This record gives sequence, structure tokens and C-alpha cells, in this order.
Amino acid sequence: MIQLAWLIPLLPLIGFAIIGLGGKKLSKGLISIIGCGSVLAAFGLSLGIFLELHGQSHTVKMFDWINTGSLKVDFSFLVDPLSALFLLIITGIGFLIHVYSVGYMHDDEGFHRFFAYLNLFVFFMLLLVLGSNYLIMFVGWEGVGLCSYLLIGFWFKNTDYNNAAKKAFIINRVGDLGFLLGILLIYVLFESVSFATIGTMSGNAEYRQYTDLIGILLFIGACGKSAQIPLYTWLPDAMAGPTPVSALIHAATMVTAGIYMIARSSFIFEYAHLTNEVIATVGVVTALFAATIGIFQNDIKKVLAYSTVSQLGLMFLGLGVGATTGAVFHVTTHAFFKALLFLGAGSVIHAMSGEQDIRRMGGLRKHLPITHLTFLLGTIAISGIPPFSGFFSKDEILAGAFEEHKLHWVLGLVASMMTAFYMFRLYFLTFSGKFRGTEEQHHHLHESPKSMTIPLMVLAILSVVGGFIGIPGSHLLDHFLNPGSTGHHVDWAHEALLMGTATLLALIAIYMAWTVYVKRNTLPAEKEENMSRMQRIIYHKYYVDEFYDAIIRKPLDMISSITYRFIELPVIDGLVNGVGSSVKWLGSTVRLLQSGYVGFYIFAMTLAAIAMIYFTLIN
Repeated sequence: MIQLAWLIPLLPLIGFAIIGLGGKKLSKGLISIIGCGSVLAAFGLSLGIFLELHGQSHTVKMFDWINTGSLKVDFSFLVDPLSALFLLIITGIGFLIHVYSVGYMHDDEGFHRFFAYLNLFVFFMLLLVLGSNYLIMFVGWEGVGLCSYLLIGFWFKNTDYNNAAKKAFIINRVGDLGFLLGILLIYVLFESVSFATIGTMSGNAEYRQYTDLIGILLFIGACGKSAQIPLYTWLPDAMAGPTPVSALIHAATMVTAGIYMIARSSFIFEYAHLTNEVIATVGVVTALFAATIGIFQNDIKKVLAYSTVSQLGLMFLGLGVGATTGAVFHVTTHAFFKALLFLGAGSVIHAMSGEQDIRRMGGLRKHLPITHLTFLLGTIAISGIPPFSGFFSKDEILAGAFEEHKLHWVLGLVASMMTAFYMFRLYFLTFSGKFRGTEEQHHHLHESPKSMTIPLMVLAILSVVGGFIGIPGSHLLDHFLNPGSTGHHVDWAHEALLMGTATLLALIAIYMAWTVYVKRNTLPAEKEENMSRMQRIIYHKYYVDEFYDAIIRKPLDMISSITYRFIELPVIDGLVNGVGSSVKWLGSTVRLLQSGYVGFYIFAMTLAAIAMIYFTLIN
């Protein structure tokens, strides 16, 4: 089945083409079957390849793509344990999100367009992880950026949503410039963009002096795509799109691309020691920074968005301290519980007639029993409570940080503790206590249809048991990603101390959230004047957007205004319009020579003949 790897991205692309071309002529039922079926078929092929791989690496070549001068690039796919794992995540979680979308988007007039975009999104992400070289990866990289723009601004009649889509697109272009420069530098040094070739050559001493520079450039690209400081501000605003889009971006596709790219480029980062320090530091600072913001957010999707930024920070911490398997492990478990939480939030929003403010909710567990239970399981998983999936993957990252950098370990613990607090704050304010919405909303409350609740139940099961593939001492995922590895000896006393510390802090955070929001029944302040100064600063996300607006957007607008007024209008427009006016004047003047009088024409011919004779005699 490995030779059929080219079919995996092709199937969603075919689904996109059929739905996109068919449009509203296709029934919603047929669109659902094509959209979901194409991704399910891709998942089936991915599963077959996963089972057949046996730790080996295969290159599947389709055709010669670029052959000019010294640049020779094949259009080929690399099928190895890392890409096989990501194939399962993208197609598996993507399929569940597609099924969920059938119910969630059923009444939307853009139903066909939505599924076309979803399929295209999955196609580009599959292309990204399957590419055997940086150029194919970059095509997929830019493709998911395009699809995020289309899906975040899906409801394009809303100006704010359009602005959020543009913000995501532009900020990602900043990161993508770094990634592109990194690829160019790789080609200049290695005269190749193939992972296999670069992996073989990167260990040579002559290239090691450049690995940090390459690593930094690649990391800039990862910061944009995976929303790390300073390029993280687009991700919370990406909540403007429909909730299934949020789940797809945060759990299975776009934001995990940066993690995958660095893990795939491990042959470079293995020697980029300074870059690894930068990655670990940026990751843990982002994790802590985003966690503080999540504590004071009241939009159910914004809380989850900042939790994603924070969790991605922990993944980068893992990559920076050398716990690459732990980072990929956390990508896997995070896909389970974050997709569950976003889809659960969508179920809540669906029941609340579009309401997203958790201050207007409360007591929903009576009305949404399946959503409540699955959301609770996802909240426990992300909080790092054993034996749920998030516990094992987060513990592996923290253990790696403890070995390499104690300060990073402490900051990671604090971020994890904050995660447990704000996630249970979200849970308690949404599902516990009394209902705080309107009477109309209360009357409308009902559980979501099966097309939405069945994916929730599947993801809930994965969130509970998914961590068992990475139990210390018998790490199945480590054996799969690193075939032939005998693993490492586990000091159980040391491991138990680290696990116990993280678990105890998480339980303390949960108890604090319960005390504040259940026992004392405290509600977030409705008005800013009722907040302390520090709360107000954090509530406004430390005014980072306003800071960027002041130092980047407004100066650029001013420069644009000046150049428009003094360069474009008088010089460029003046030159272009002057040429046009001159031609017009010349034409209107010369046309007067065509008078229609024969006598004038004879006179002109005589003058011309005399002039010709005169110049001939002179020469």
C-alpha cells in the first residue's frame, strides 16, 4: 500500500474539485458523502500504510518536477514513521471534524463552499507532511495558509471576520519569509532541498557553522505557522471562522505544521545548539504568557485559542530540550483533546443560539449531557490528570526540560498549573451552577444531533486512552518513531517525583477554580471598571495588538500616505498620465493634416520632394 501514498492527498483534492465545481447543484447529502468519504478513504489508506511500514522509510516518486541547471527536484513523497503518524492525525481527526460539520453547518447557505474549503485544507496539509523535500513542503505550507484565510473569513459579509482572515494571512507571510530564506540558504549550501540528501550531508564539519542560521530562519517560519511569540496574535482572532474550522486549524492541521517541520528537520537542529536554546526559551515563555491571558478570557473559543498557543509553546519546549518524541507525542494527544474541546464548544454555541460568552451560560450539564461529559473528559486531559492522554505527553516534555534546564521546567510547571485553572474555570462557568442566559436561550437549549455528538464521543475515548501509547518504560510511540531504539532506563523514583509534582499542582489549580467559581459562585466582572488594573491589562491581552498597531501598522500607513501623496500622484501618475496626454495631444494635432483637400496634399508632396532632394545633395 505504500506505493499508493500518492492517493492519500489526491482523494481530498478530488473531493474539493467535485464539490467546488458542482456547487449548489449538488444536494447537501451528496456533498456530505463526497466530503467525508474522500477523507475517510484517505484515512483508510493511511492506516494501511501505518500498519505496513514496520519502521522503514520509503520514497514514492511521481515525476520529475524541476530540472534546470543544478536544481533537480522530484515530485515525490517520503513515507516514514513520522509522516505516517501525521497522516493518521490529519485524516482521522479531519474525518471526525467533517462528520461534525454536516450537522453544525447544515443550515448555512455556504454549505458546499465550506466542505470544498475543508477538503482543500486537508489536501494541502497532507501534501505538507508527505513531501520528500522542502519545496513540496513549502507548497503545502503556503496552501494551508491560503485555506486558513478562506475559512477564517468564511462568513465574509462580516468585516471583523474579514479583518481576522487578513491578519492571519499577513502575519503568516512574515514567518513564511523566514522559512523561504531558510530553504534558499539550504539550497545554496547543500545544492539540494531533499531531506535524504541534506540529512546525509548535514553532519559534515564544513556545514555545522551554518546550522544555527538555518535553524533560526526555519524557526521563524514555525513561529508564524504555530503561533509563537511574537507571531502568535493571529491565532486567537482565527476564532472568527465556524467552530469546525477552529478545531481543524488547532488540532489537526495548520498550527502543528511548525512542529512537524522542525521534527522533520532534526538533522539540522541536532547541531544547532544555540537555536535549540532559543526554541526552548520562546516555547516556554509563550506557554506561560498565553496561559495568563487565558485566565481572564470570557469567550469560550478565545479561552481554547489561548490554550492552544500555550500547548504549542510546551511542544516547542520539548523540541528545544531534545524531547522530540515527547513533542510529537503531545501533538498527537493534543489533537484528540483539543478537537474534542473545540467541537464541544461548538455544541454549546449551537445550543446557545450563537452565544459564546461564558458569563451568559451556566447549568448546561442538565441540558447537554453528552456534550457535558465529553467536554469534562477533554478538560481533564488537557489539565494533565493521570491517566488521561495529556498527562503522559506533557509529563514527557517536562521531564526532558528538567534534565536540560531547571528554570524551563519550573516555568513549564507553572504554565501547566495555569492551564488546569483556566480550563476548569471554563468548565465550571459553562456547565455548573444556574443558567445565566435569556429565557429564549433557555427554551432553545437541546443536545446536538448525532452527527455532532458521535465525533465527540470518539474523541473523548481517544482523549482518555490515547496516552497509553507513551507510558514510560514501554513507549510504543518512541519505538515506532525510532525503530531499533532500545529505549532508556526509567528511574521510577525520579519519574514518580516529577509526575507527582505536576499532578499535585494541577489538582491544586482545579481546587482553586472550584473554590472561586463553584463554592463562592464568583462570576467574571461584567464591566472593566470592576477589574483591577492588572486584570484589565491581562484581559486586553497585554495590549500587544495595540502595540503592534502603534509601531507597525500606523507608521506603515503614514509612510504609504506620504508616498502616495508625494511620489505616486505627482511622479508615477504624472509620468503615466503625461505620456497618455502627450499621445492624445499629438494625435489630435497631427490629424489636422488630413484635411481632405487635394490641392493641400499636392503642396505637401512638393515640399516633401524638395526636402528629400535637399538632404540628398547635402549628404
